[in-house]
Amino acid sequence: MSRTLLQIALLMSVLFGSLFVYIYQPVLWKPFELKLKDQMLLLRGEVSADNNIVIIDIDEPSLKQYGQWPWPRDRVALLLQNLADLGIGMVGLDVVFAEPDNSSPKRVMQNLGRSDDDLPDFDVQLAQTIANTPTILGYIFALVDDTIAADVMPPAKAIIVERNKPNQSYLLKAHRPILNLPVMQQAAYSSGYFNTVPDSDGVVRSVPLVMEYDGLLYPALSLEMMRIAFDESRISIEYEDQGVSAVQLGDLRIPTDQFGRIMVNYRGGAYQYDYISAADVINRTVDPARIEGKLALLGTSAAGLLDLRSTPFESVYPGVEVHATVLDNILNQDFIAKPMWVMGVDVLTLFVVIVSLGVALIYLASLWSFTVLAILLAGVWFGHFYLFTQQGLLLHTWMPIVSLVTLFLLGTVINYFYESKQKTLILNRFAKKVSRAVVEELINHSDNLVLEGKEQEITIFFSDIRGFTALSEAMSSPQALIKLLNRYMTPMVDIITAHQGTVDKFIGDAIMAYWNAPVAIEHHADEALKASIEQIFALTRLNQALQVEGIPPINIGIGLNTGLAVVGEMGSSGRSDYTCIGDSVNLASRAEGLCKTYTAHIVLTEFTLQQLAFGDQYLIRFLDKVRVKGKAQPVSVYECLGFKHQAWYLISDAEAALYQQAQTAYHQAWFDQAFDLFNQLQTQYPQPLYTLYLERCEHYLAYPPQDFDGVFTLTSK
Repeated sequence: MSRTLLQIALLMSVLFGSLFVYIYQPVLWKPFELKLKDQMLLLRGEVSADNNIVIIDIDEPSLKQYGQWPWPRDRVALLLQNLADLGIGMVGLDVVFAEPDNSSPKRVMQNLGRSDDDLPDFDVQLAQTIANTPTILGYIFALVDDTIAADVMPPAKAIIVERNKPNQSYLLKAHRPILNLPVMQQAAYSSGYFNTVPDSDGVVRSVPLVMEYDGLLYPALSLEMMRIAFDESRISIEYEDQGVSAVQLGDLRIPTDQFGRIMVNYRGGAYQYDYISAADVINRTVDPARIEGKLALLGTSAAGLLDLRSTPFESVYPGVEVHATVLDNILNQDFIAKPMWVMGVDVLTLFVVIVSLGVALIYLASLWSFTVLAILLAGVWFGHFYLFTQQGLLLHTWMPIVSLVTLFLLGTVINYFYESKQKTLILNRFAKKVSRAVVEELINHSDNLVLEGKEQEITIFFSDIRGFTALSEAMSSPQALIKLLNRYMTPMVDIITAHQGTVDKFIGDAIMAYWNAPVAIEHHADEALKASIEQIFALTRLNQALQVEGIPPINIGIGLNTGLAVVGEMGSSGRSDYTCIGDSVNLASRAEGLCKTYTAHIVLTEFTLQQLAFGDQYLIRFLDKVRVKGKAQPVSVYECLGFKHQAWYLISDAEAALYQQAQTAYHQAWFDQAFDLFNQLQTQYPQPLYTLYLERCEHYLAYPPQDFDGVFTLTSK
């Protein structure tokens, strides 16, 4: 299967797999989605809370002053009466008085079997206060079967209407109510439950606005307070195919999830609202301006009373503030909603982002594919973040992100597999022609930036076959000559590449190569010299085989120089090559030409000699100080005769000492003494090099030079 078909198959698998999990397996993604939305709220930070909502807090100072909860009901009655006297608009009780007050004098005397005539009943006092103040009672529903049967129904003042109700009701169903004492419940203007139902991870993110019990519907405390505040008698529940869509309160539409729950748009961490200590209200030390006309909830922030919840902002959060936030959301119409059409948007989002990334993986390089991934991830995250925190629109975020990352990782693996095969093909095809290092750089850096021209120190190599014209004439046919050249070039190139060199080009019978580009090579001068020495030994073995075949032997000269050169891809727009240019390259070529002059196999310049890290491994002798054609500055050149332990010409200590004396005399312009010393060398150790110096000494003796500096100027390449 081709790479494109495999990528298309992967794209379709991820797309349909994501859609299936999103639609049919919400249990798999919902915990992660909830955590993502929590993080969005945290990133949004705190927002201003409505200062018309206050919390009357049964806090730690109140408990310290008035004792443990529950307080005597006459004290609670005093608290509510003081709130009314201070002009409170409405107060909802986030507490339930389900048991009689055993501290009431009437109750105490009854328990003692004594007469209770004319003794105060604190429960009745509280009921009277509730009846005479703008107080809305709170109660709770038991949501699980605790085997206790209910003996009374909650009072319902609101008219709740269901519109377009399906056969199945999606509202939460209660097992039984836990109500206030009948005397209080009957005296109250109205009441509502204050249940909070946490998600599976224990975090309270939503509150049910309406619940069902024994076939009847009941409002939450916050919803009932808003109904009374808006002077509405009716609450409408709107259904769509997937369940509840909204709760209608007059002209106000409150969006909910399918179970009739409002998602709480928290203002931040705890204590976003004005907390007024219950003790200050009882003592009447509170500023009336903090009370007058406000909506209040009576609850507790004291840890010992266990009315603490976990929210996206904090793990310890007063439960009463959850209901205060719901009041705030309804009062300011600041909702977080997930309309039914959001599912269509989520499906479209999944389709667009997955297909976009899939196309990028098919047609774009890895870097651009990653860029597309980053853009899509950022678009999904920041788009959903804005819609959630600024517009209150709840879109699904986790599935697109996971699908994109999964598709990218698997798609990259597929591309890597096919690119690896392609790399192997390229390497096998071109590594025999050019350096493997160049091929790998071209493959690994498709942007070609690494191939742009730059100045770099390199060691340059030139080799050339001596007497190639005569060799060509000795061959029987052009095909035979080409075959011979291939037999020669193959081991030479193999040696260069084995020592990490880059073969630049073949110039007829000549080879040009260099080290330390395009990749850095440690001790590149040594690698170049080692490769040159091995080529001479390889040529010796080749000549032995040629001799058996009756083919003339091949003799070569090698020139080495180290220096700065411009290295990079050069040529025309349609045809280019990775090569090097500069004076150092020209000097290497001149060094190769000196092999013929000095009858040497390997000639290296002083610059290469200086760069040798392991100079003591080679047998090297000074040749001359020359001024090559095209350069004004003289350069010292040297001959390498092989490794010290393996040389094609071994120089004894006596010969080396005599040669040093001869060179010293020559450069001091003592030509008669130099002539005698070179003559002695030629007699004992005959070599073309000594013959060359004898001829120079004879010339200078016959024609003494003026201001001799020991530099020999070459007039040809």
